[in-house]
Amino acid sequence: MVKQSFPPILHFEATVLILGSLPGDRSIAHQQYYAHPQNRFWKVLFELAKEKFSTNYKKRIDLLYKNNIALWDVCATAVRQGSMDTAILHEQPNTIHAALEEYTLLKKVCFNGQKAQKLYDKYFQRLSQISYHTLPSTSPANAQFTLEKLVTAWSIVKDE
Repeated sequence: MVKQSFPPILHFEATVLILGSLPGDRSIAHQQYYAHPQNRFWKVLFELAKEKFSTNYKKRIDLLYKNNIALWDVCATAVRQGSMDTAILHEQPNTIHAALEEYTLLKKVCFNGQKAQKLYDKYFQRLSQISYHTLPSTSPANAQFTLEKLVTAWSIVKDE
């Protein structure tokens, strides 16, 4: 089954771009980034921003804007049975380098898990003006990381 990513959440004040691999089935069904209730992505970001957690998607997007964070996926499309990153096949990348050129304040790319990093490195050369950071996946499949450990590892998103 061919699956498609969402449009990026990009804005000209963003300094950090978080890249996932491809939305999971729950996210696709809800048309929202990280919609699976067990995915800890939003919990981590709210914790880092020291704000009260919200399940309201508009508040989640507002959090990104307030904290100068952009969000996208490496894959524009891919064949994938289910939601596991290990099942991604025949992927086509998004135009990430074009976004990095247009949104000139972006200076940091953070990968949500190793699969996003590996896909990026498969299709793109790293740019010298960008710092790259591979972070532990917020997926519920990454059960070895507690929320507290994720917040600590992901603190690089907020570091200037």
